[in-house]
Amino acid sequence: MTKQQAAPTPAIQALKDVGVNFRVHTFEPGEDHFGKHAAEALQVPSEQVFKTLVMQLATRQGSQLAVACVPVSAKLNLKAAAKALGAKKAEMADPHHASVSTGYVPGGISPLGQKRKLNTVIDASAFEHQQIFVSGGRRGLDIALSPTDLQALLDARVADIQA
Repeated sequence: MTKQQAAPTPAIQALKDVGVNFRVHTFEPGEDHFGKHAAEALQVPSEQVFKTLVMQLATRQGSQLAVACVPVSAKLNLKAAAKALGAKKAEMADPHHASVSTGYVPGGISPLGQKRKLNTVIDASAFEHQQIFVSGGRRGLDIALSPTDLQALLDARVADIQA
């Protein structure tokens, strides 16, 4: 058992707690472009690896953080993501605020097992695949699972949010 397997991240523990079928993949983390590096290391199409982006939403109730999951090969359409979550507008969150809220470091933010569960939207393209890869909560650690399970666990909305 490797060190990473011995100490599951909150994301992995969340999946174990609900008994969802998933696989953990480890690889040497890159210095930048973490998602594209993950796709290369995992030897899967970049359209199948999803990055977790934390946004700052402007809503009627005020400002709040939310999550968007999009393929690493795509850019996020902030306007479409805001609309999908019922907000007036969205912008990328400050990395420090994203880290404090989720409990993960940028480049390793998982949509699962966050300190504070954030509203989430998943790009509709996820459902073109039987399984997708998302961060496992640490750079160099990805989780493969079905997009249907991810949506259910996060109570996420699904929308076309690619730019």
